[in-house]
Amino acid sequence: MSNFSKIRIIPLGGLGEIGRNMMVVELNDDIIIIDAGILFPSSDMPGVDFIISDISYLLENQHRVQAILLTHGHEDHIGALPYVLSELNVPVYASRLTLSLIGVKLREHGLLQRSNLHVIEPNTLLNIGSFDVEFFRVCHSIPDSMGIAIHTPFGAIVHTGDFKIDHTPIDKHKMDFATLSRLAADGVLVLLADSTYAEVDGYTPSESTIQSPIDLKIAQAPGRIIVATFASLISRMQIVLDSAYKHDRKVAVVGRSMSNNLKMAIKMGYLNAEPNILISLKEAKKLPASKIILLATGTQGEPTSALVRMSRNEHKDVKIVSGDTVILSSSPIPGNESLVAKTIDDLYRLGARVFSSRNADVHVHGHASREELKLLLNVVQPKFYIPVHGEYRHLVANTELAQLVGIKPQNTLVLENGYVVEIDSQKADITDYIPLEQVFISGQKSWRNSDFQLNQRNRISKSGIVVMGITFTGSPISLSNEPTIVSYGFPELNEIQDLSEKTSQLVHFALENDSDSVLDWYNIRENITRLVANMLYKETKRRPVVLVLVQSAD
Repeated sequence: MSNFSKIRIIPLGGLGEIGRNMMVVELNDDIIIIDAGILFPSSDMPGVDFIISDISYLLENQHRVQAILLTHGHEDHIGALPYVLSELNVPVYASRLTLSLIGVKLREHGLLQRSNLHVIEPNTLLNIGSFDVEFFRVCHSIPDSMGIAIHTPFGAIVHTGDFKIDHTPIDKHKMDFATLSRLAADGVLVLLADSTYAEVDGYTPSESTIQSPIDLKIAQAPGRIIVATFASLISRMQIVLDSAYKHDRKVAVVGRSMSNNLKMAIKMGYLNAEPNILISLKEAKKLPASKIILLATGTQGEPTSALVRMSRNEHKDVKIVSGDTVILSSSPIPGNESLVAKTIDDLYRLGARVFSSRNADVHVHGHASREELKLLLNVVQPKFYIPVHGEYRHLVANTELAQLVGIKPQNTLVLENGYVVEIDSQKADITDYIPLEQVFISGQKSWRNSDFQLNQRNRISKSGIVVMGITFTGSPISLSNEPTIVSYGFPELNEIQDLSEKTSQLVHFALENDSDSVLDWYNIRENITRLVANMLYKETKRRPVVLVLVQSAD
């Protein structure tokens, strides 16, 4: 660590939002990345599967990037990794379970064989470029969750990852306060801490507190039970498997991602499943409804998820019937509330009874509440404090907590994505800003907001689309027949009188006013599009997307 210069910390995602967590730490000429997650789309993003961070800055400096460090295996921390590694081939360090969850993803993307993956053990010092790094255990809603300490000559940079203080965790691994105390004794320069529940008073309940409520719902359910949770929520799967065995039910899994994760977790010893408790969906159909539990994804109202397709009566294998009990063992991510509410409504319409965090104790969250954050701050005693992982109000609330326990106001920073913080032993300042774009994923493809596709999708979803086919012939050119016009999502088209005649007149007008001696099909199409769009607005006061297809009959 000779020739030490200032530390730079740059959030590329996860601040001012719940999701797509990605933090950059720079020391000397080296860069490490903490997490690479996804953000679930809001309801005004039609056709978007999820959103990832803009890594343009990393690609411009890829010769400096030494590694990606992962705190745990939830989608908002690892989901973007296949897309990042396809462009940035660097080593990845994570716990055994997290790497196994990543392996499932990378195999689906055809990237597993070429990826450079390293299993880390807690409290082992790793030398990565200019960085000396160690991972330490924290409690969260998935096993093998880790915080990360980066050692510098000015003191440690401590990143908590997602955490809560759970004294009775399902996996028996408690938060490593011994390591945090040791780091504090040596001097912590900056603490970056989870802010998701910084507005919530008191303490977050232990994961073990929902075992009895979920077991009771399963015991009381008269028919088939469907438990929906995140595909990576291993501890919740264990609760369901244990309860199924206790009440003589079999468990079938709906959805590839959950099935792959469950099989992997059992194989690696993170899940304990009694013999013959797991069966296929085909086998489940042969048993009485009172003997079945289905595990499924879809707790956030994701349009393509198993539970949402069931709620719409569109799932090819599972039809919701009267007498079904659905347990949503989750809480809505901010922004997804309306999607989740619609899914619950649709399940009720089909005859199911639904239990969620709104009407039953079937979920506890995995993030520290205010008293836990105060305890963390008092143990670690950092010089500088940067709240992470949360919407802007959560970051502000977390900053206020730090000041309550004695951190100087000038030493607390509320950041947003793209801000560059430079830190040395004396001060921490925001010195720069890196412009970031949203990067959308649809299927296997990515595209940026600057492509205007999202605006076009929103226009189509709100106002529909009108497609016009025009065939020309001769020289000078003229219409060979009347334009063909069809619309989707624009019923007002049928209300326009003499539509064919009006569009023909507009086409003739566009041709007459095309003064170029050389035939310019692009200009002809653009002029017709503009004239037709104006006519449709004049007639209906709505602006559908107009698509004109031009071809020659000669």
